[in-house]
Amino acid sequence: MMRKIFVSGIAVIFGFAVAVWFASPEPGQAASSETYRQLNLFGDVFERVRADYVEEVDDSELIESAIQGMLTALDPHSSYLNAKNYKDMQVQTRGEFGGLGIEVTMENGLVKVVTPIDDTPAQRAGIQSGDLVTHLDDEPILGLTLPQAVEKMRGRVDTEIKLTVSRKGAEKAIDIVIKRAVIKVQSVRARKEGKIAYLRITSFNEQTSSGVERTMKKIRDEIGPEFAGVVLDLRNNPGGLLDQAIAVSDAFLDRGEIVSTRGRTRDDTQRYNARKGDLAEGAPVIVLVNGGSASASEIVAGALQDHHRAVILGTRSFGKGSVQTIIPMQSSGALRLTTARYYTPAGRSIQALGIEPDILVEQASIEAVDTGKRRSEADLRNHLTEETDDKNPVKGEVKKPDAEIKDYQLARALDLLRGLAFFEPRREG
Repeated sequence: MMRKIFVSGIAVIFGFAVAVWFASPEPGQAASSETYRQLNLFGDVFERVRADYVEEVDDSELIESAIQGMLTALDPHSSYLNAKNYKDMQVQTRGEFGGLGIEVTMENGLVKVVTPIDDTPAQRAGIQSGDLVTHLDDEPILGLTLPQAVEKMRGRVDTEIKLTVSRKGAEKAIDIVIKRAVIKVQSVRARKEGKIAYLRITSFNEQTSSGVERTMKKIRDEIGPEFAGVVLDLRNNPGGLLDQAIAVSDAFLDRGEIVSTRGRTRDDTQRYNARKGDLAEGAPVIVLVNGGSASASEIVAGALQDHHRAVILGTRSFGKGSVQTIIPMQSSGALRLTTARYYTPAGRSIQALGIEPDILVEQASIEAVDTGKRRSEADLRNHLTEETDDKNPVKGEVKKPDAEIKDYQLARALDLLRGLAFFEPRREG
């Protein structure tokens, strides 16, 4: 049975359910009489609902809802995927899916936006990381499971949905209308910033590591021997596939542990190590993170930080330090179950803590401050006259802040890299 690892919801069955349920118990665990009693209670409730509920109910929907409730009670990331949702998830990890373009989790019964995906309807409409979605088309979210809410947000391409959003700092709720579209995620984008390679990774799907390798080679060839370093932008990256996070970390490390995952038992521990080969060939690396950087993004940032291979710049990351395994079921659906926690090379669990940046830089805008007219030597009575060469008069100009800087964190990262390149000895190719 194939399983995919992620980081980042029986009509007449009760005659044999108990036997099936405990056919393969955990090692050392036997079914207690109390557990049998609770399963019988579940069967009694199921039959009572079927017989006496005010409207006729579908048996499969009841069972699916019961499974969903059991899993969502464990943690925000475990869920049951019916056949349709499982198929949608498989498409998503391949890099193309339908919807609004937001990664979400559940918080206090509301849908919380982890991050909007770059160049999607949600991002263009102004959805922000940290937004709490309270209503969908004026219907409250409270009472829905996360998969149910996600299902409502999906729909036919070019149809609209209204999201009512509670945003930190806003005095009242915000209504945002978004038109659904086919979401095509280009997980790696890159460009030159002078002698620096800028790589933006929006998610970790099946195309990510090959995209990093391809774009790094292209930009390095364009820059040539003057290559000065890399800015790896993981801001608002919600994560994705564990193997892709490991591969991207490995791309900038020559040796050492990248990440370890530890499950319920000691035998469930796995360690992943880097192989020789650094795409940046030792040049400085700066990783940008913020509150929307989660899961696989935090694996990369934590690995490069612990090995002192990169400077982490920005704000504290999201803090999702758990691993989900996708387990296909006989129903054609799948179980998305949290099976392990991951740890950085230094043994840190960032669950609910996040990655603390080495250099804390909040996102900001730059404005010129009006300081008024200030007194100078020229304003003092009987001051000495200035000496100038008439042929080459002194020309002074007040340098104002660059109002064109729209990404303050990136600007600071580039400044830092240029400074490091200035003081580092030139590398011979």
